[in-house]
Amino acid sequence: MKKIPNIKYNPLNRKNYPLLKIVRYVSIIIGSAILIISLITVIYSDSFINSFVKKRIINSFEEAYPSYSIKFGEIHYNVWTNLLECDSIFIKSNDSTLICSGDSISVNGIGWMKILFNGGYSPSVITNTTLDAQNILINFPKSQNELHFGMFHLSVPDSELVADSIKYFSLKDDEDFFNESKYRQTRFRLNVPKIKMTKLDFPALLQGAIYKAGNIEIHDLTADILVNMDKPSDRNSTKPKMPNEIFSSIKEAINIDRLKIVNGKLKYRERYKIGKIPGVITFNKVNISIMGISNNTVKQDTAIVYAQALFMNSSLMKVSMAIPLASKDFSLHYSGTLNKMDATELNKFLEHSEYRRIKSGIIYSAEFNIFVKLGNANGNLRVVYDNLSIAILDKNTRSEKGFFDRLSSLIGKTFIVRGSNMPDEKGLVEIGIINHSRKTDETFIQFIWFSLRSGVGNLVGF
Repeated sequence: MKKIPNIKYNPLNRKNYPLLKIVRYVSIIIGSAILIISLITVIYSDSFINSFVKKRIINSFEEAYPSYSIKFGEIHYNVWTNLLECDSIFIKSNDSTLICSGDSISVNGIGWMKILFNGGYSPSVITNTTLDAQNILINFPKSQNELHFGMFHLSVPDSELVADSIKYFSLKDDEDFFNESKYRQTRFRLNVPKIKMTKLDFPALLQGAIYKAGNIEIHDLTADILVNMDKPSDRNSTKPKMPNEIFSSIKEAINIDRLKIVNGKLKYRERYKIGKIPGVITFNKVNISIMGISNNTVKQDTAIVYAQALFMNSSLMKVSMAIPLASKDFSLHYSGTLNKMDATELNKFLEHSEYRRIKSGIIYSAEFNIFVKLGNANGNLRVVYDNLSIAILDKNTRSEKGFFDRLSSLIGKTFIVRGSNMPDEKGLVEIGIINHSRKTDETFIQFIWFSLRSGVGNLVGF
């Protein structure tokens, strides 16, 4: 009987171990590891996110924006949909000039793996990202103003941003706001039910390289402006910036094809005494289109503005402007027209600001053409009107009664006020000369109005 040779098998000898088995066992090990990690991630995703990933997100943000700090509430993550939800978010500038908070933040489609393994933010991280947030509050502690967003939606794939219930206001009431300074102040309140931006370049925006958008539409904007004229101007204060000063001071490139305001409202008021009714100018059904918004200093495009509104809820006003936004000098050109209106509608402003009362008068038409150069406005105003009667009021009682009041009214009518400006046989009328220089505390809207008002005073006589 032959002896069977004793062959020793060495399992570590790869020459004798089939390659197929090695691949099979390695695949099983790797697959099992991936499955276990995936199950752990799915089952304990929130714990993993809040204990590890949250720190990475915070570090990435603060490395990209070192002037700000950020905090998150509880974070919830759905692996299957790549949806990250956060109960709250808090952002603060290091110099405490800005504080931002928000509720119910959700982010979908962000490249978390790139953040985790590449160790930072890059534009490719947000290529497919959408963000939705509710109840965003942006507080400016120094000025005690607040900006509020009810809803905020951002979509990088669609290059779109939509927000609603936007409000900008002072946290103080009017009297507390004005009492903070011994000088004249302007209080703003803004309410925007909806704003939509399209063709936004988000990666460039986040990198701070360029602010670029195709169209911006603002719907049903309401603006309320109040000035306390009972105090003097602060001649040493910094002037409110005009559009060209704002845009030329921004280092980053700005390029917006068109800004459109649909069905807006503007209320401008001047208060001359505490507790007294302020003079008011109103514009309803405001529709504005601004094209060519850019701060390109090389090409220096001129922004073109077309606007129309119902002036004093009575007459259609149309205005066009040409503003070189990249210019270092405050210069522009604007012109416009006004349709027929009852002149007594102006009493809502004149009685409280000019101590004048229009007792009768019809404005048939008005045209103005104004050139502004280095902050000086010059131009002309053509108004066709008839049967204008004006009384001078007592500054304290706002009354026409009394001998001196009647005498002032008589003098005003006889020697000052031009009661009619109808075309003569050649179709000519008297022209009001516009001449106004920018004052220290005037905002852009105030400068435009005061320039036009100077022509009215020159023509009519007050």
